[in-house]
Order: sequence, then C-alpha cells, then structure tokens
Amino acid sequence: MLSRCGDDLFSVAVDTPAEAQAVAARIRSSGKWVEVVPGIASVLVCFDAAVLDGETARRVLEEVLAGDIPALPVADELLEIPVVYGGADGPDFEQVCEATGLSAEELVATHTGGEYTVDMVGFTPGFAFVGGLDDRLNIPRREEPRQRVAAGSVGIADGRTGLYPMASPGGWNLIGRTPSCLFNPVAEDPFVLSAGMRVRFKAVEAGELDT
Repeated sequence: MLSRCGDDLFSVAVDTPAEAQAVAARIRSSGKWVEVVPGIASVLVCFDAAVLDGETARRVLEEVLAGDIPALPVADELLEIPVVYGGADGPDFEQVCEATGLSAEELVATHTGGEYTVDMVGFTPGFAFVGGLDDRLNIPRREEPRQRVAAGSVGIADGRTGLYPMASPGGWNLIGRTPSCLFNPVAEDPFVLSAGMRVRFKAVEAGELDT
C-alpha cells in the first residue's frame, strides 16, 4: 500500500523486512528519489517537491512498483559476533533470566543457538535490528531507557537483538557486549553490519573484551 505521509514523503507498506529491502532496491534503481529508507514493515520514499508534484511522484512510484518484485539473494557470508554475556557487560542479564524463566546457561545457549538476519539499520547510525530471536527471549524494552549505553552492547527486546555500534541512549535489555568493533570512522564503509547480513553470536570470556 502506498500512502502520502508528508509534503515530500511517501510510505510503502510491506509484509517483511526482506520485502522492504527488495522494494527499496527496486525504487532506488529508478533513480528519481532524494532518499529511500527501508524499515521493518515499510519503506519511506523522499522526493524533491521542487521537481515532482505529489501526484506525479505517486504515479511514478506506482509504475516503479508495478508487477512482481523479486526477493534479494540471501547473503552467502555468515558473520560470527563474539559476545561476553552477563556481568558488567550485560547489566540486564539476570533480569532477563528472571523474566524468561531461563537459567544463565539456557539464556546463553538460546541466544547463541540461532542464525539471524539484520532486518534493518537505524535509530542511530549503524544500529542493527537483528531478527530471528527465539520466542523464549521475546520480552519488552526497559520501562526506563538508559542515557548512555556502551558501544558494542548487545540488547534484546520485542523479538529482536539490537547491536550498538557506538555509545548512545537506549532502552533495550542489555545481555552482553561484543569485543568486535562495529564502527570504524576512518573505514570506507564505517559500519560492519548492514541490512540483509546473516549473523551468529558466539559466547566468549570476559577477558577477551579488549575495550
């Protein structure tokens, strides 16, 4: 469904994050848009109102979206992300155990036992929303967000894992932290994670956390 949501914005409703990525790729390929931002269940399309009026933009978008849109190929690479679970690196770990009824060992085994896909990147630059979380770990966000969450923190909430590439505020339940650098400002591509990537988590000891 295509809907107008601003003077220079349209929203395209989709059913899945994978569909959002495919739709966004199709729209970008037409080369007519200021910005195309895929989300979890929609794609936001910004157009230049000085070049296109709203009705023309709608008509062009409808033409771009006509017909079947093939799914994007699944990423071949599976990125392994080491995580130090619990303790100072996972300040909400014990509360998550209580909320889910899982022991510490079960929580770690459950979180490291699956294969995940980055559904989208947003909230802050490079913040990864990672889908595929086991239903046993599906808990809501914290009632009171923290003003500062350390870079590399690994949180869970609302059926997803969230990865913080840099320090920022946040309300996810923090169960661990990764020693991997998720943000390198001098790199050509500063963020390690992008939508569509496949990831797996691996438990490591606290001594392996180097920052």
